[in-house]
Amino acid sequence: MSSRPNILLITSDQQHWNTIGAFQPEISTPNLDRLARQGTTFGRAYCPNPTCTPSRSSIITGMYPSQHGSWTLGTKLLEDRHTVGEDFSQAGYRTSLIGKAHFQPLKSTEEYESKEAYPILQDLDYWSRFREPFYGFDHVELARNHTNEAHVGQHYALWLEEQGCDNWRDYFLPPTGTMDHSITYKWPIPEKYHYNAWIAERSNARLEEHKKSGEPFFLWASFFDPHPEYLVPEPWDTMYDPDQLSIPSLVPGEHDRNPPHFGMTQEENPDFSHLMETGFGIHGYRSHHYYEYGEKARLTDYDKKKLVAVYYGMISMMDKYIGKILDKLDELGLADNTLVVFTTDHGHFFGQHGLQAKGGFHYEDLIKLPFIVRYPGHVPAGRRSDAIQSLVDLAPTFLSFCNLPVPPAMTGVDQKDVWLGRKEQARDHAICEFRHEPTTIHQKTYVDARYKITVYYNQRYGEIFDLQEDPNELHNLWDEPDYGQLKTELLLKYVWAELGKEPLPMPRIHHA
Repeated sequence: MSSRPNILLITSDQQHWNTIGAFQPEISTPNLDRLARQGTTFGRAYCPNPTCTPSRSSIITGMYPSQHGSWTLGTKLLEDRHTVGEDFSQAGYRTSLIGKAHFQPLKSTEEYESKEAYPILQDLDYWSRFREPFYGFDHVELARNHTNEAHVGQHYALWLEEQGCDNWRDYFLPPTGTMDHSITYKWPIPEKYHYNAWIAERSNARLEEHKKSGEPFFLWASFFDPHPEYLVPEPWDTMYDPDQLSIPSLVPGEHDRNPPHFGMTQEENPDFSHLMETGFGIHGYRSHHYYEYGEKARLTDYDKKKLVAVYYGMISMMDKYIGKILDKLDELGLADNTLVVFTTDHGHFFGQHGLQAKGGFHYEDLIKLPFIVRYPGHVPAGRRSDAIQSLVDLAPTFLSFCNLPVPPAMTGVDQKDVWLGRKEQARDHAICEFRHEPTTIHQKTYVDARYKITVYYNQRYGEIFDLQEDPNELHNLWDEPDYGQLKTELLLKYVWAELGKEPLPMPRIHHA
């Protein structure tokens, strides 16, 4: 094994774990299937938080959100936090991020400045001159919009203009653009101007530069799809027939034994005001009979099917452009010395349990991830593993593969020997945190090989699911008298897990 392999991290955004064609026949993902054939697929990978900023910050810090400080959406990863890109840069690696960062919020204040905020987000002159390191990446090309959001700007907007797309504002919502809010499912933007094409083209340009220079690299190609709004250019919007797909739905009575916020999502006009503490939006705490994104509109029976078809179309289109990056690795002769990881930041609901999108509902649909690792000749090919993984493990494992020291403050686990097939597991559980308000929405989940327990701050309710006997998580055992001993054991294991993940910023070096 080379002592200095390259690292290529490819991520999607908000992708359900069961959306890879190699394991799910209703969707086509030939390039992810290729990656699965050539590498190992881990079926028990988890996010440390089911929202973007906290989870993405964990990827680059190797720490949990409660440790790195970016605890929810609308916060930022403070600039003094150590990131894995700094370790790679100090070791002579070139580090790049192309696509979605979302380490910072859409608003900037005097105390908490954000480069991903208005108005600087759309100051294209600023971004054309931007050469600063960004969270350990010495080269970044960024965007902030999911599909047609008005947040379009930064390097993606510059690229659109360079490509001759002078009317790019036609494809994005007001006030930035002029696209009609009522347009759904089919995004009028030509495929050649879609951000998938931009991410693949610019990632491949970086690969060509690295090949030319001979320097090792850490490259993160960060895609935005299939995060809603559900929009994709033709022909991808009609690639799947909604009537031929399995459409998940609520099982009557399944929320009867769940904490109150689950059942409230099925009401027409639920009142979640008692949970609002900061005054900012609380994702998922609403009626799930309606879209979360775009203008409020009730989901018809047709919509519940069509949105799944478009979600799959978004994944299939993204797969095409992931393939272009993998092809470039082959073309440049870099594949054999490049560790490739594909995953996402968190999962997604598209009807499961009657839910849409995300929120404080720690089902496997939301916290479990697609996760594939390829390193030819080292990581076993065509293998599937149930060894538990967490996104917190990426940073220490990348460093370990490159024979670089792992900073002691990182609390993720080194998975190198597991990825190489030398060891069955490196962790026996995962922790997922969701603190969306300081005190009113604050929960943590412990999940091991068989069981999952979720606890809530200052609340006596919770969830326990037996993933072996109840894989669809329909029967909450929290209040079941026959499971009192199990509840006690899982609560103890959760406490041990919390104690075990506390950071040790330095080793003990003397007796006193």
